[in-house]
Amino acid sequence: MFTYIQTLLLRSLLTTMIALRALRRNKMRSTLTALGIIIGVASVVAMVAVGNGAQARIESQVSALGQNLLSVFAGSRRSGGVNSGLGSASSMTLADADAIRREVTDVAAISPEDSTTAQAIANGRNWSTTVAGESPDYLKIRDWKLASGSMFTDREVRGAAKVAVIGSKTANELFGPLNPVGQTVRVQGIPFVIIGLLESKGAGMGGQNQDDRILIPYTTAMKRVTGDKYLRSINVQIVSADRMEVAQQQITVLLRQRHRLTADRDNDFNIFNQKEIADTVSSISRIITLLLGAISGISLVVGGIGIMNIMLVSVTERTREIGIRIAVGAQPGDIRLQFLIEAITLSLLGGIIGVLFGVGASRLVAVVANFNAIVSAVSILLAFGVSFAIGVFFGFYPARKAAALDPIDALRYE
Repeated sequence: MFTYIQTLLLRSLLTTMIALRALRRNKMRSTLTALGIIIGVASVVAMVAVGNGAQARIESQVSALGQNLLSVFAGSRRSGGVNSGLGSASSMTLADADAIRREVTDVAAISPEDSTTAQAIANGRNWSTTVAGESPDYLKIRDWKLASGSMFTDREVRGAAKVAVIGSKTANELFGPLNPVGQTVRVQGIPFVIIGLLESKGAGMGGQNQDDRILIPYTTAMKRVTGDKYLRSINVQIVSADRMEVAQQQITVLLRQRHRLTADRDNDFNIFNQKEIADTVSSISRIITLLLGAISGISLVVGGIGIMNIMLVSVTERTREIGIRIAVGAQPGDIRLQFLIEAITLSLLGGIIGVLFGVGASRLVAVVANFNAIVSAVSILLAFGVSFAIGVFFGFYPARKAAALDPIDALRYE
């Protein structure tokens, strides 16, 4: 038994050496054959990395909205056939926000919101920005920290105080390198003392710059800036992700009761569930990543067909050599193994080089496009696995054809 295993290993080693020597004899052909696999693997690795990077960026933008967030928007207002859009209807009140805080047990924090776009003037400069009336819970809901200063308090909300917390983009436009905390900014002619500076968050969903805003107490916004008696929206943070659907149903029932909506009437408000948005975005991103990988994978199949084509040509060219090997004692299995090793070697070498090129292309995208393409170990292992499978699949038929040659006919072949 031991002798048999030794003999088998020796024959396999000899067959492998013959296969590798055959590849070295035709270096240019081997290189061009492996090129299809190189391009295919590099495309798969690079495209999957770009897809992963896009998914990570979108998920980070969704998470930047806050944790366990439900956004309750007033419905749209229609006048003369013109729809004013979400949040324009006069349906959401401060009493609604208080009722949600009081009666929905899973609420962790809540911030009534009344926002507008206004011209801010300070330090001899002016800048058009978003002025958002919020509650002190807003920073907790959005998981937003202060770079300096402090957030306004419930007492300042009750007193409709003229205080503001400013975003980094707005602060830079109005004050440049100066620290804005303690400075005064005028909004619609009303002076606000800046008591806090927000940390930078960058672009949010839709590409809007989240740092381009001024936060003031919602009571101040409604009484002094917008004059609104109704809210545009209510931001609600739920205690945990698994309670969001229950809380959403409770808020829906509560608001329908408060707005006296009968069963045959639609809601005059809309609730956006951040978890649902995140799940949908992640699902779409995964599909796009798989699609990019599948499209790139087509080139791998083309590369595999190229390997089969070259191996068939090689079998034809080396028919006499195959006949001689069989005549001196080589078994059909040895011939089959030789050609399989040649095909697998071409595929794996192409896979290794392709992975290197794919990683390099991902890094190039990161530098040129300022985009974080994420190369995952799974995509690299998958590329190697597919390379090996292609070598076996597309090399099997030529190897089988070579092993099936009649030795007498092969020796007569010219």
